[in-house]
Amino acid sequence: MFKWLISGSLVLLVAACSETPKQLTPVGYGEKPVLPLPETSVLPTLNIAPAVGWQNEAKPVAATGTQVSAFAKGLDHPRWLYVLPNNDVLVAETNAPAKDGVGGFKAWVAGKVMQRAGAVTKTANRITLLRDTNADGVADMKVVLIDGLNSPFGMTLIGNTLYVAETDAVTRFLYKDGDTRLTEAGVKVTDLPAGNINSHWTKNLIANADGTKLYITVGSNSNIAEHGLAAETGRAAIWELDVKTSQKRLFATGLRNPNGMAWEPGTGKLWAVANERDELGNDLVPDYLTSVVDNGFYGWPYSYYGQHIDTRVQPQNPALVAKAIAPDYALGAHTASLGLAAAAGNTLPARFANGMFIGQHGSWNRKLLSGYKVIFVPFVNGKPAGLPVDVLTGFLTTNNKAQGRPVGVAIDKRGGLLVADDVGNTIWRVNAN
Repeated sequence: MFKWLISGSLVLLVAACSETPKQLTPVGYGEKPVLPLPETSVLPTLNIAPAVGWQNEAKPVAATGTQVSAFAKGLDHPRWLYVLPNNDVLVAETNAPAKDGVGGFKAWVAGKVMQRAGAVTKTANRITLLRDTNADGVADMKVVLIDGLNSPFGMTLIGNTLYVAETDAVTRFLYKDGDTRLTEAGVKVTDLPAGNINSHWTKNLIANADGTKLYITVGSNSNIAEHGLAAETGRAAIWELDVKTSQKRLFATGLRNPNGMAWEPGTGKLWAVANERDELGNDLVPDYLTSVVDNGFYGWPYSYYGQHIDTRVQPQNPALVAKAIAPDYALGAHTASLGLAAAAGNTLPARFANGMFIGQHGSWNRKLLSGYKVIFVPFVNGKPAGLPVDVLTGFLTTNNKAQGRPVGVAIDKRGGLLVADDVGNTIWRVNAN
């Protein structure tokens, strides 16, 4: 039996008998999550929080012992952050590029749902610089540093070179300390997988400690390779790029949609957050935080969380599945965990001294909404230990509308936590009371 759900002019066909949540609280968190059996339905669960923005000076709710304020408002879909050595903050104002994509009813419905969530807007294609000249926690300068880009996302500075990950390439720009406008044209360093489908368009990058290598995330082109493996060439992976030679190689594979990356300061290991697959039930598959090893394979599309086979993917690859690495830490199913920042250098209360901050953009394939907050995963001896701690909540109203959706997170040079909110068009700053 089916029913029509009508919201304004949007009409969505949803299965009334679609999967129902097994419990009232989110599951699938921690070092050893209990995974339920997969569930499927004729049509996937579609439940998105309609975007309404922040009204009447409302703002998120900060954890005990901290406070939150707006660092900058009035931005255009701010997704990602990078803090320069002089504490200027770079913001990628960006969204998905125009593309031909894959048609059909399912794709049409998904597009309408994302539009309702505030995720479908024309991309500004620029990097904006924010400067707090009087150190009061509010940016009093906002200027366009670079424009005319192609859906930019990740940014990192090595010496006097600013690297930007656009949706189809890594581009470098000459930068001098204090610059507020980069007028010289960028130089392409390398191409990145893109194309007409380009389902996971966000590309992030991070430099190693000595600035000789870049690590670049490229998400899959689909949920479970339903467009064929040829469309996934070079995707669902983290690439390693040699800065001197511009040669690159696959560093890790089988990560469906990796986004945030950070170095764990004690061990020097690379960590990443990744979005896992959809349409296996409300509580599958957990997004995750994991250390990333050279030549590691993390399961996608054939398996999840180690050797849990996804029977929808045919033909299977048993030899590859046998090598699949289980992630270190589950972040809850469908939370859309995107942003990642190591705790080093923050001045929040002591319980936030060791671990990782994570921006969870929020679910669409879950009956009970999950994510829509910033969390902290505590670490002990270089590894996650214990349950996550809520840092910033209140992005959802009491009737499940999205006032904001957190994405990128970063620690500024004064120890505050910055959070990009692409529905609220705001950069929030969290600091100790």
